[in-house]
Amino acid sequence: MFKIILTHVFTLLFLMNVNAQKKPDFVPFINQHHQWVDSVFNTLSPKERIAQLFLVRAHTNLGQKYIDSVAQVIQKEQLGGLVVFQGGPVRHANMYNTYQKLAKVPLLITFDGEWGVGMRLPDSTLSFPYQMTLGAMQHDNLLYEMGREVAKDFLRIGMHFNFAPVVDINNNPNNPVIGFRSFGDNKHNVARKAKAYMDGMVDGGIIASIKHFPGHGDTDVDSHYDLPQLNFSKTRLDTLEMFPFRELIQSGAPAVMVAHMHIPAMDATPNIPSSISKKVVTGVLRNELGFNGLTVTDAMDMKGVKKFFPNGEADVMAIEAGHDLLEISENSARAIDLVEQAIKSGRIRQSDIDARVKKVLASKYWLGLNNYRPVNTNGLVSDLNRASTQSLIQRMADASVTLLKSNKRIQSFDTKKSTAVVSVGIKSAQEFEKGLGFQLSDVTNYYITGEESDEQLKRLIKDIRRHTQIVVAIHDDRLRPRNELPITEPIKKFVDRIAGRRTITVMFTNPYALNAVKIDRSSAILLAYQNEGFMQRAALKVILQQLKPSGKLPVTVNKAFSYGKGL
Repeated sequence: MFKIILTHVFTLLFLMNVNAQKKPDFVPFINQHHQWVDSVFNTLSPKERIAQLFLVRAHTNLGQKYIDSVAQVIQKEQLGGLVVFQGGPVRHANMYNTYQKLAKVPLLITFDGEWGVGMRLPDSTLSFPYQMTLGAMQHDNLLYEMGREVAKDFLRIGMHFNFAPVVDINNNPNNPVIGFRSFGDNKHNVARKAKAYMDGMVDGGIIASIKHFPGHGDTDVDSHYDLPQLNFSKTRLDTLEMFPFRELIQSGAPAVMVAHMHIPAMDATPNIPSSISKKVVTGVLRNELGFNGLTVTDAMDMKGVKKFFPNGEADVMAIEAGHDLLEISENSARAIDLVEQAIKSGRIRQSDIDARVKKVLASKYWLGLNNYRPVNTNGLVSDLNRASTQSLIQRMADASVTLLKSNKRIQSFDTKKSTAVVSVGIKSAQEFEKGLGFQLSDVTNYYITGEESDEQLKRLIKDIRRHTQIVVAIHDDRLRPRNELPITEPIKKFVDRIAGRRTITVMFTNPYALNAVKIDRSSAILLAYQNEGFMQRAALKVILQQLKPSGKLPVTVNKAFSYGKGL
């Protein structure tokens, strides 16, 4: 046991020492000459060099057969790295250790962790608040701290590259794919928040990728399922969508992920996605914005890119466009063969491929993968559930919660008075209801599930109105809060009737859902953005006058609730 503890301590000290050493600036570093890069490059065959530009999908929740099938691909094709999805932290670490043994060159392990490792490993690791929630904060330093914590988690589990932050400006409330993943609809706020998060991760020793270039915030199509069309002028794109990208590129952004969108103002080729357009990737991103870091495609198995360019043609076009890394080709072996043919035919220059391969190898060198060490799984789960991280998550939630109407009702809330707590969207007490229950001396709880008849709702209204104080808590219990509420019209009318001058209404959901239910007659309205326990605890503190809310709306919902509103 002592030996295990000692090994665990040494692992943590090693990681702390790695983090403590200030790394050189990433973008200049990967564009410089390095002996290690040249020595590795010279050991690779022409196909293995091309393979360094490809990232393959990896899971541990799909069974051993799937894990083994990916191992065979890595061993045979010697790909550059992984894009990691769902599973468990120990299983993931063991998978990484297995795969790294099969690779001639250490694998670059990438991960979509917009709200931390909990985005893909929610049952056993911690999740930070969504970016929309954090867009309400007035303390950007907390986002820098978040970036440092995320970097610690990545390095501890053996990962290197986070596809975050999202810098899309969510100026379309009906956006089906960005929404709560964005910091909001104000370009300056988005840029500031994203920079703080990005800087924290990079200073913590991992690569961060801003996405989805040139801006996925004003679309009404999900590029996972079809190709969005952005019919905006170049001036509009320059001044709005691309503003955060330009700002962060000037601040040293290590990587940019390019989205699958058709943007005629940038490339009028029919149905060409921005991700595989040379005019967008090389012409705009590289030449106009001067970006010299890593470019990476959004997933190449998405319908937004393969719909009009099937059978591997999109992969070749992505390389031709100027990309350094391709995320999740439908068939990487086929793609490598096609790229090799394109080089032989003169369609793609060998010198371009070689330069990009060396950039990828230099990125691995910057990460310290020249001294790769397997992941030690002893104490891994506890290390990924640090008390310091839990404390930061709560501080961020506390800083985000937003009071939209009347502080007087909050200030006059009396724990001794008769109180009705009406919870919409759940069947039993969650942290908010339990916390109120501990503090209130005369409380009646009502749970509105949507299964109530009209007669039942009428009786409930009459009973609820007998109380001196009413707290209405609207819970969006879905995994991802959308811009509408999953409640019926009778329930919406019920909420309208009890949302009066004695009522504090608390919304645990997407801010755009303020349009989905009539609560404006409430004496006080508190927006808590999402239904997780940390937001419920933050809202509870406000009602009990233990916390003065400081959050401001990160988006304009309607005329009454506009960007920056918050008492």
